Amino acid sequence: MSVRIIIKDSEVRLSYANIWTPRENDEGDEAKYGTAILIPKSDTATIKMIQDGIKKALEEGKGKFGGKIPPVATLKLPLRDGDAEKDLEKNPEYAEHYFLNANSKRAPQIVGPDNRPITDENEVYSGCYAHISFDLYAYNHPKGGKGVAAGLGNIQKVRDGDALGGAVITAEDDFGPAPGGATMDFGTGGFGATEDSGLDELFG
Repeated sequence: MSVRIIIKDSEVRLSYANIWTPRENDEGDEAKYGTAILIPKSDTATIKMIQDGIKKALEEGKGKFGGKIPPVATLKLPLRDGDAEKDLEKNPEYAEHYFLNANSKRAPQIVGPDNRPITDENEVYSGCYAHISFDLYAYNHPKGGKGVAAGLGNIQKVRDGDALGGAVITAEDDFGPAPGGATMDFGTGGFGATEDSGLDELFG
């Protein structure tokens, strides 16, 4: 059993967004889609919603622990403190934020503010702001330990933000359109430039 969390009344920021192509975290692991979700510590309503969801996921999944929830100190929980766990010199965006990693074998549906699908991979990236859904579920794995994990649901881009490391910069971003719409010369020494959703219920 899982607990669905839908963040749509406030915005979060995406980090390490691997949402277009599944990727192996470690050699031999199953490839998954995923992203880190940054939540400002000032957004107490969203933080409480996630904390309540974690408690509910543990209660609903306690059968995986023999019918009794283990001590919290022994569990791996998804909501983590960016100030305490991240190197803020390398990742300053995590300051004053909690973060949560969400992954899934299923590709997320990705839409814009109008709920229309986004297919341009450059439009949704690490650093942009979004609404998002994910499922919290309890697990008990012989190697991974015990805890609660987050399964990535769907993403609605809200607005652009400063791109975090690894974001794609397009040729148009670098060079802009050709003056007057002219076609550039590719001759010697020349440089050329070329020009089922169900999400309405989630994000309204």
